[in-house]
Amino acid sequence: MANASASSEGRPDAAVRKPKALQRGARVAVFAPASPASEQRIVAGVAELKRLGFAAEMPTRRQPEGYFAANAEERRAEFFRLLQDANVDALVGLRGGYGSNYLLHASLASDVGEPKAIVGFSDLSSLQIFLWQCCRWVTFYGPMIAAGLDAGADAPGGYDEKSLRSAIGEVDGRWTVSLRGEALVSGKTEGRLLGGAMTMVEATFGTPWELDTRGAILILEDRAMKPYQVDRVLMHFKQAGKFDRVKGIVLGDFPECEPPVAGSPTVRAICARILGTLGVPVVFGAPVGHTTRPMLTIPLGVNARLQAQGEGTLQILEGAVTR
Repeated sequence: MANASASSEGRPDAAVRKPKALQRGARVAVFAPASPASEQRIVAGVAELKRLGFAAEMPTRRQPEGYFAANAEERRAEFFRLLQDANVDALVGLRGGYGSNYLLHASLASDVGEPKAIVGFSDLSSLQIFLWQCCRWVTFYGPMIAAGLDAGADAPGGYDEKSLRSAIGEVDGRWTVSLRGEALVSGKTEGRLLGGAMTMVEATFGTPWELDTRGAILILEDRAMKPYQVDRVLMHFKQAGKFDRVKGIVLGDFPECEPPVAGSPTVRAICARILGTLGVPVVFGAPVGHTTRPMLTIPLGVNARLQAQGEGTLQILEGAVTR
């Protein structure tokens, strides 16, 4: 089922739905579509939102259910309630883990209302892809309360404050992100930023909201995978036709993915072998999503220019938010 969904390539800009820019004092709600987090990390993450100038509150306490933050009905109801609350300007994920896919159903597309900034990564990729494919919402691949914000700005295991503020606050675009990686395949290209955690992107294949990668600069990252598992996922993308009309690729730095046997292929070597023949620019090692470095915030659904030279750069060509 290669690229079966409606194409994002060439769609008029009017079809893309952008949230309002977040100004100081904006009310930011915490939602937990996936797994729970410790109280200590939640307190630290909410405090960081307040330091950034936003009005934020501790999330509603719920009874965890196994590896879920709450049962599916409660998590779904929380998400709908916050989307419909006129006093909520943006939603930031609690953390990833697993469970966001339980919120997805075709009926969700008619219930989401007006766009709000949705910030998160990892398991939230499935929700962000749904909102793009079914609603054409621009969302933000960036830090969460207990996965980035809790560690603080520009700190190891934390987040890059400049890219977060630019993504959620710059209405005119034309800002640049240093990818801090390395060019596996040099070149320049333009396309629409899409993607996320690679296993979550892969999990959309065969669903009604399967990610259409045509015309995309594709963001792919993950953690704690053996190199052969990364190989398998990339080959699935290739055999499913997901690389056929991609314009460029930005890869994360894949922490905790070291070869199990000394001298066996690394993730970097696998990415170079499989993606190096596609004929598009490729940057490896950007601190996006799962990373031990300060995490970049990347707006998903906007047009950008990728320059795969040196450490690589992304120039965001349009605002991800509106006035």
